[in-house]
Amino acid sequence: MANQNAKGFKRIVNAFFFSLSGFKATWFHEEAFRQEVWLFIVTTPLAVWLGETNIEKLLLIGSMVLVLLVELLNSAVEAVVDRVGFEHHELSGRAKDIGSAAVMLSLVWAAATWILILFL
Repeated sequence: MANQNAKGFKRIVNAFFFSLSGFKATWFHEEAFRQEVWLFIVTTPLAVWLGETNIEKLLLIGSMVLVLLVELLNSAVEAVVDRVGFEHHELSGRAKDIGSAAVMLSLVWAAATWILILFL
């Protein structure tokens, strides 16, 4: 994280490139993220096609974006836990399980959103 003391526009540019590095790292190291990106790629055109109003389209696409956001945060937690050490520790396991539960909840939320909008 070079030049963390940058100010103004330079800080925004740096943050943009750090974010791209985060996407790249997650893509290469997290299979679940890759699967969820493919799911997003498939569901986004479906949302545009099947959503009757702009709000429905936004909710359908937004629910999938939520899954990606939660997966990014879960991957960050897992990376930090693994950085601390690979030996089994109750708190490390708990942190990873909680992150996994958050991803599952976001997937359930996305599924519920799609079902409620498209079928009910």
